[in-house]
This record gives sequence, structure tokens and C-alpha cells, in this order.
Amino acid sequence: MPRVSAEHLAARRQQIIDAAWRRFARDGFHATSMQEVIAEAGLSVGAVYRYFPSKTDLIAAIAQQMADGIAAQLTTIADDPDRSLADVMEAAVGIVDANAGPDGILPLAVQVWAEAQRDRVLAAMVSQVYGDLVTVYEKLAARAMARGELPAGTDPAAVGPPLAALVVGYGVLRLMTGKVDLTSYRAGLRAILDSPATGVRTLEP
Repeated sequence: MPRVSAEHLAARRQQIIDAAWRRFARDGFHATSMQEVIAEAGLSVGAVYRYFPSKTDLIAAIAQQMADGIAAQLTTIADDPDRSLADVMEAAVGIVDANAGPDGILPLAVQVWAEAQRDRVLAAMVSQVYGDLVTVYEKLAARAMARGELPAGTDPAAVGPPLAALVVGYGVLRLMTGKVDLTSYRAGLRAILDSPATGVRTLEP
């Protein structure tokens, strides 16, 4: 019997994740059964359960993939030395906005947040993911302080969570109200971050 390659196994796993993503995005976690995911994937029952023994395992895999994708995009912009703190925040909100549509990550992320309230395994993953996200903003705050964008003596650990909340909050408002405009939100961010009260300023080119 020929040996199955790692690439083949990874492709099958992704095929299942993609099928589950489509079903969950359309019908929600609780209204979607594993049988429906199996039918969507076009694979046998045994093939699907080989990779994901339960729906929770599948949800966790999707949540991790979503988190990895957002983290990679955020890290790319955060690591750009030419971007000020306000520039990074504007770009981060843009990433959220790009993922707020029906086929984006954000609608499914909200389902993950809700599911995490009742599932300890998923809750631990979500806590880790958003903890890592806050760490990125803490590093941004530290860099901003070193560059004079934040007042000397600012505690990055205190600034990181509010910065993360400003970005995540945009996504929540965008989904819940449908009335938050990206351009005006960015202008509001800039007004807050560039204000004399916060001490943040945009770096000169």
C-alpha cells in the first residue's frame, strides 16, 4: 500500500477545515452537525474523524488558523520601523475591516468567543490567542515610548490592552451596528493618539 505523503495529509485536513468554515459561517456552530461538515467536505466519515474526533476539535482548529492569519498580518505591520504607533493602529483596524464581511474571519471569530464561554478547552485557546495579541501591542507601546511617541515612564503593560481593545472594539461595533465607518474610526483613532493629552505624536518622515 503506497505511503501517504505529508502534503496529502495536510491538504485533506485543510479540505475539512474549509468545508467546516463554510458551514459554520452559513449556519453557525450549533446548527451544523458533523454529518453536514462531512457531506460538505465530500469525504468519508472515517476520513473526517481521523483528523477531527469532535466538532470542538474542528472549531479549535479553525480558531487557531484564524488567529495565526491575523497575527501574521499584524506582526508584519507592527515590525515596520517606519510606521508610527498611530499608523500601526490605523493599519490594524484596516485588517479587521477587511475581515468583517460575510466571508471574512470576524463573523466566525464572534462565534468562537461565544463558544469559548462554555468550552474550557476553547476558552484556554482563546485566552492564549488574545494574550499573544496583547503582547504585540505591549511591544508596540514600548517601541513608541522609546521613540518619544509616548511619555517617558509609560508602562507598556498598561498601554497594550487598551490598544488591543481599540482594534477589537472596532470589529465588534462594525458587526453589531453596521454603522461604523472605517475612515471616520481611523480619524478618531488619530485624534486620540495624536492628542496632547496622550502625548502620542506621528513621527516625521
